[in-house]
Amino acid sequence: MSTPDTRAAGRTTFGPLLLGISLLIAGACSQESTSVAEQASSGSQPSSGAQPSSGVADLVLRGGKIATVDPALGEVAALAVRGHEIIAIGSDVEIAAYIGAATRVIELDGRLAIPGFIEGHGHYLSLGRARQILDLTQVANYGEIVNMVAVAVDGAAPGDWIFGRGWHQEKWDQPPAGAIEGNPVNDSLNNIAPDNPVYLGHASGHASFANAAALAVAGIDDDTPDPPGGTIVRRPDGTATGLLRETAQRLVGTAVDAYESRLTEEQTEQVMRERVRLAGSEAIANGITSFHDAGASFETIDFFKMLEAEGTLPIRLYVMLRRQSNAEMAEKLPLYRMVAEGNDFLTVRSIKRQIDGALGAHGAWLLEPYEDLTNTSGLVLEPVEDIERTAELALEHGFQLNTHAIGDRANRETLDIYERVFERAGVDGRELRWRIEHAQHIDPADVPRFGQLGVIAAMQGIHCTSDGPWIPSRLGEERAKITSYPWRDLINTGALIGNGTDVPVEPINPIASYYASVSRITITGEKFNPEHVMTRMEALQSYTINNAIAAFEEDLKGTLSPGKLADIVVLSRDILTIAEDEIPGTEIDMTIIGGEVRHQREGA
Repeated sequence: MSTPDTRAAGRTTFGPLLLGISLLIAGACSQESTSVAEQASSGSQPSSGAQPSSGVADLVLRGGKIATVDPALGEVAALAVRGHEIIAIGSDVEIAAYIGAATRVIELDGRLAIPGFIEGHGHYLSLGRARQILDLTQVANYGEIVNMVAVAVDGAAPGDWIFGRGWHQEKWDQPPAGAIEGNPVNDSLNNIAPDNPVYLGHASGHASFANAAALAVAGIDDDTPDPPGGTIVRRPDGTATGLLRETAQRLVGTAVDAYESRLTEEQTEQVMRERVRLAGSEAIANGITSFHDAGASFETIDFFKMLEAEGTLPIRLYVMLRRQSNAEMAEKLPLYRMVAEGNDFLTVRSIKRQIDGALGAHGAWLLEPYEDLTNTSGLVLEPVEDIERTAELALEHGFQLNTHAIGDRANRETLDIYERVFERAGVDGRELRWRIEHAQHIDPADVPRFGQLGVIAAMQGIHCTSDGPWIPSRLGEERAKITSYPWRDLINTGALIGNGTDVPVEPINPIASYYASVSRITITGEKFNPEHVMTRMEALQSYTINNAIAAFEEDLKGTLSPGKLADIVVLSRDILTIAEDEIPGTEIDMTIIGGEVRHQREGA
């Protein structure tokens, strides 16, 4: 079990490590460097170096291609595991010495094994909840949503709420009738659910759609003002359409909390445990062995601590503290700091803040107004001065600060906050590993600042290709080209890039995000700013060792090196060498966490 860490926050060697890893990601930039991919192509089979203690292994993988993602080890054919750790890697002959009568031997039959995928930014309990409500991610249009809600209403009692999540108006095959600012109005939902509040979350999580019953319960009427950082979208006559942007969602959220409080403590715990189980099952089936959870309260962290003590957390969680006041954090941060030790499943050493919203909901904070909504440059969700105070608290208590920033103005303001705090404290920001979550649209002048300040770009490859077809409608062609997902420029200027899916905003599928990272092919078949693609190995690093570094856990995970956790994924195809268009068909054949096979694809 994790324990509070009392070591000084500055005790780290991240500065030199970041430089080394950044150079590796950039293709080593030196003729003298030999990348993992180059070793693989040359047939190099480096040994494991220092030999571990004698004895048999509990688990052996052999007869395959094992990409260690460790530049000193390269590619090998086999590895051995004892307990929850890798104890040796090498050739099949070398690893044969570790096989005993009780050793489980997995024949790779030429398949690729890699370090377990680390989801670099997702919402763990939200993923579980998304499986308990209407799934709107695949609807073709607003009419399909209305039909799904109608079916749910038929099975509900009057007064029951109907919840759903995942719609995105830019991905529908036709605009809804009577749309305002590109979004539907709630007349149809009002007709089919007059006695049931309906509340449907946007795919981004930065907007929601409510029917009249839900608005009434929340106390939203013609005179309700827009809250700071939010918008109640209205018809020309002033009545609400049902669309709530950013912080305006909290008005209905309060009513939802009151509705859910009808459950007993035991019922609430049962619902939460089911969310943990559902999220863990889906993550493991997708090859995720660790998950950076982008936002949990002190109360939720206490719940996770209980599960870890029971041994019932399905995957390893790196949790970011979220939605707590600076006063609360000043009091409680020392009590909650937990670093990973051994076979831990829970780490708490970071704080999540959010300076702006999402581009799809016109909430991203831009340097210039939106192309398609010229009366706004986005929304500021949390005041700059409040985030800056959090930065000071993070520094004081040895916590990492991870700030959501999507628009180019939001990224600049966040970098400015970090730089001011670093300068006042006289610290090297590279050793703190502070992050910007998403970092989607960055002014070219700000790109080099990531590497200079040591700020990690915690991006999601799949967002690029999912959003690519409609980004120009928000930003215009030129601004979209020079600011959107500039991975290559970030890498070339020394920044570390993490990868993920922002699940449940996107499906928790690392293969899809990996493919997006190396191809930038959108759903239309076109490449979005293809000059910024990652190499195959860079993309794999972004999902393994880079995310481990972004969580201060590179000594435990991220590469398949002796002494590290046996978190391993076996793939049906070699994503490092197959034709690019074959990558999406790759399946997760096996997921191993701490030396235990937790998922095996049927028929693999």
